[in-house]
Parts: sequence; structure tokens; C-alpha cells
Amino acid sequence: MPIKNLLIYSLFFSFFYGAAQTDSLLVEKKEKQHLYNYNFKYELPITAVAAGVTLFNFTKIYSKDRVPDERVMRIDRNDVNRFDRGAAGNFDEDAEKISDMIFYGSVPVPLLVFGLDPKIRKDYLRVSLLYLQAMSFTGVVYSTSHQLNDRRRPYVYNTELDISERTRGASQNSFIAGHPALVGTATFFMAKVYADYHPDSAFKWVMYGLAGASTYATAHLRVKAGQHFPTDAIVGSVVGAASGFLVPYFHKNKLFKDPNLGLMPITGEYHGLSLSYTF
Repeated sequence: MPIKNLLIYSLFFSFFYGAAQTDSLLVEKKEKQHLYNYNFKYELPITAVAAGVTLFNFTKIYSKDRVPDERVMRIDRNDVNRFDRGAAGNFDEDAEKISDMIFYGSVPVPLLVFGLDPKIRKDYLRVSLLYLQAMSFTGVVYSTSHQLNDRRRPYVYNTELDISERTRGASQNSFIAGHPALVGTATFFMAKVYADYHPDSAFKWVMYGLAGASTYATAHLRVKAGQHFPTDAIVGSVVGAASGFLVPYFHKNKLFKDPNLGLMPITGEYHGLSLSYTF
């Protein structure tokens, strides 16, 4: 299943399921305090627009015209910047398959973890809508970048490949790397949400470690496969990790304090505040 199909299916399913449940959430008892704030009036439309922009961009980036044979025959790997030059000509089908496995495995895992965790399960729909929002934001950046840029993939520089492969329209979708971007969004979102619901659990660091490892592995494999240059993978990873972490971060209800953070007044000869953090 192509990356665009999986993202399209997940966006449609999550959005329509969330929209169908919105009415029931709006009539919840007001005294119930959620860990995350979610303004349905504004955020559902924003997420819908982001998803729509992503889907529109997909119709453009996967329908690019083939590159003329003579143009590809004239390219020179020495024209690639020094940092990325070592990846020019990479091609490894096994690395590509493994990166696909990590990608297809990572995207649905957060929804499974949230459903199994007793604390998170109480806010499953709310958290799922935030996850959709994070994925949509990443999708906008990823797909818009591909639409505005026609950077050749590294395998285009591999003269041993058939010219028909090197001239495909999709061979111009190198920047930014979509696989590590979406894996980063999924895994760092999962780690951040788990840490917020379990602030005292040491296992949250394992979650962050897994997020970093899976994102790095995906980025490394995409470069090895010849699908992206190192700069593509780095930017994609940063965009994905930032989206996955910051969406729940900025939605966290301020009434839920960090148990390790302390702020106390000082009185006596001097007056002021004492700020402390316990590691």
C-alpha cells in the first residue's frame, strides 16, 4: 500500500469518526477535567482543512510528469552538495522494504497503546483527534514541500538502474522525507501522551527512546534505500518529531501541574519565590 493511501485512509477514518462523536463529547459533564484541552468549534475545521490540503497535494505530487531521458542522462553527482553527495546513487530494495515495515507498523501503534492503557482510554477519542491533528500538520508540511520542490531522489544518480525508473515523476519527490516525518509524528506523539498521563513512570523514557530509535532507523534506511538524501531525512525527522511532541504539549490543560516542579513563596527578611525541579 503506497504511503499516500495509508495516510488518506487514516485521515478519513479518524476525521469522520471524530466528527460523529463530537456531539456526545460536547455534552459531557462540565466538572470533568481533561488532561488535554480541545476546542471542537475551531480545531475540527482546522484539522479538516489540513487534511484536505494534504489530500489535494497528494493528487499533485504523485502525478508529476516524467523527466526527459536526456535530462537525466546529463546529471552529475558532483553537482550534489558535499554533505549529501555520498548518498547520490544509493539503491537498496531491502532497506526500502524494512523502512516500509517500520512505517506501516508505527502509524497505528499509538491508537492501540491508547486503547490498552486504562488512564488514556478514558480520553481515547480526544487523544485520537489530537493524533489526527498532528498527523495532518505533518502531512501538510510534507506534501507541500514535495509539491514546491522537484529534488531528485538519490537513486536517480545510479546509472545501473533502468532509465524508465530514473525518469519517473515520483523520482522528484525527495525533499522532505515522508517516512521518517510520519514515524516521528506517531512515535513522539505516543511518547509525549504516555509521559503526560504517567509523569512518575520511568517507562516514559523507554517510550522516548523507542521514538528516537524508530525515527532514526527509518531515516537511515530511507537514505540507504536511495529514496532520500541525508538532509531530506534530517528535516523530515525534525518536522515529524516536533509535530508529534508539540501538539499534545500545547494542548495540555494548565491545571495539571508537573509533579517535579515546585514554586514556593519566601518570607522573612527577604521576600520572593523559590523555584525547584526534582529529577
